[in-house]
Amino acid sequence: MSEQVEPIRIFIGFDPAETAAYNVLCHSINKFATKPIAITPIALKHLGGIFNRERNSLQSTEFSFSRFLAPYLAGYKGWSVFMDNDMMFRDDIAKLFDECDDQYAVQVVKHDHKPQSDQKFLDMPQTKYEKKNWSSVMLFNNEKCKALTPDYVNTATGLELHQFKWLDGDHLIGEIDPRWNLLVDYDPYDENAGNVHFTEGGPYFVEHENCDYADEWRAMRDDMLYCAQRGESEKAS
Repeated sequence: MSEQVEPIRIFIGFDPAETAAYNVLCHSINKFATKPIAITPIALKHLGGIFNRERNSLQSTEFSFSRFLAPYLAGYKGWSVFMDNDMMFRDDIAKLFDECDDQYAVQVVKHDHKPQSDQKFLDMPQTKYEKKNWSSVMLFNNEKCKALTPDYVNTATGLELHQFKWLDGDHLIGEIDPRWNLLVDYDPYDENAGNVHFTEGGPYFVEHENCDYADEWRAMRDDMLYCAQRGESEKAS
C-alpha cells in the first residue's frame, strides 16, 4: 500500500471586489501543480464565530488581518501557505514548498517595499510600514505559529500582525526565493518569476490593463474559462 500523500495546503485571501483575480490565481496554481493541492479561501462569510474584528479605514482588502488565521485553520499542523488574491502562478507550487525549513516559524520574501502612492486599486489606502508586503506570501510552519489564535488575530494591532510581533524574534522569519513574490511594476520583469503579485492593481482593473504580465494574465483567464465543445479534440493541459 502506498504512503498517504497530504495535499499542499493553500490559503488565499478572498475579497468580492477581486473575484476574477482570486479565480485566475486558483486556476494558475492548479495548472502548474504536480502534487495534490487543497485551496481554501479566507473569506469573511466563512469565518462566523471565528473572526469578528471590525474593518477599519486602513484595510485595503477584507483579508488584511484574517490571513493570520491560516495556521489555526490548518489545525497548527504541517506546513501551509497564505497568499493574497492578486497574484498569478507561473510555476509549480510544489517547488515553493521544497524551500520549507523547519528552523523557522514563517518564511517570506523580505521586500524593501516603499510605495510611491498613498492609494492602491479602487482608491483603497496604501499604508506604509516596515516589512511591507512580507505577509502577502507566507509559508507557515503551523506548529510554531500557535500564538496566532483567533483571539489574538481579533485583537492585535495591524502592525503587531504584519510585522510579526507574535514571534519571539525575527530570527524565526526565514526567507524564500524572491521569484515567489515578484511585485509587478516595482520589481523588474523576470521571465523566471514563479509567482507575480499585482500589488498596485492587476489587469482586471482598467487603469492597470497594461501592467507587466497583463497579456499573460488575460491568457490565463481565458484558459480558466475554457470548456470543451462537442466535436472538439481534447485540450492539451
